[in-house]
Amino acid sequence: MSNTSPADYIVDRRQLQRKLSFWRVASILLLIIGLLLAGLKISGRSGLGFGSAAPQIARVTITGLITGDRATLKLIHEVADAPNTKGVILSIDSPGGTTTGAEQLFIALRQLAAKKPTVAVVGTLAASGAYIAAIGADHIVSPGNALVGSIGVLFQYPDVSGLLDKVGVKMDTVKSSPLKAEPSGFEPTTPEVRAALASLVADSYGWFKGLVKDRRGLTDAQLAAVDDGRVFTGRQAIGLKLVDEIGEEPQAIAWLERVKKVPHGLPVHDWSSKSSLQRLGILSSAAKVADVLGFSSLARVLEHTETYAQGQLLDGLVAIWQVDPTN
Repeated sequence: MSNTSPADYIVDRRQLQRKLSFWRVASILLLIIGLLLAGLKISGRSGLGFGSAAPQIARVTITGLITGDRATLKLIHEVADAPNTKGVILSIDSPGGTTTGAEQLFIALRQLAAKKPTVAVVGTLAASGAYIAAIGADHIVSPGNALVGSIGVLFQYPDVSGLLDKVGVKMDTVKSSPLKAEPSGFEPTTPEVRAALASLVADSYGWFKGLVKDRRGLTDAQLAAVDDGRVFTGRQAIGLKLVDEIGEEPQAIAWLERVKKVPHGLPVHDWSSKSSLQRLGILSSAAKVADVLGFSSLARVLEHTETYAQGQLLDGLVAIWQVDPTN
């Protein structure tokens, strides 16, 4: 007959459950860390990292928010200088980002296209600043149901003055001139401040429209039909001259071979920034794991949620199209 009391038995069971829970959590964490480390190793490779000097087509992916980060710009310059790269596929799936980031990316892509035949392939979305990236290529291929366009610029800031009034808080400011440090968000926007912000938006908007008109060869009337900020499907965009061809990567490769005389049958190698995964947030990291485990729908939700959240934190003028994923 056992001398173990019911109380001792319950304590032992609880300790065992705690140990099992610990090791389950630890195993999951180790799996995630291993997957992320593997991803870092893979993403750290560039086209040259394959150890082959054989001719190839480089695939450069532009995804998430466009900020003109140094790693991406450096990668584009490396692709441009690689003698074994005979053509470039620019794979785009992004809602845009900052106007300065889009400008820097556009300049780098035009420099790339001057050295290597470059074709843009839209994934799900190439809007606003991402469309600026697309027109940096020589040719744009889009699926029929992808979304492109969103030609426009905005400046967003929170106005918490009403909340401060309700809680009885007043911000006192001493500044050198009325427009210094405006908009503050701590007081209602004056007509003078709104006019100053509108002039910034109008200037960048004019720059954006000029790029589209020049790169897509549009008349004033054709530009006016697409410059109101909305997105278009790939099928609509064909008729509006925003994209050149309906299709995906095979059509892009065929165009490189047919028009740019890139040799037939070259392998396509991914070129990616070494620090790409190091910049991932928690949700993006979880999305990578979800993809590996086969939960692709969950991965897309996690990615879009993080992109939306990051988009709310961008400073300055932005060229971005986004839908609140919580709605």
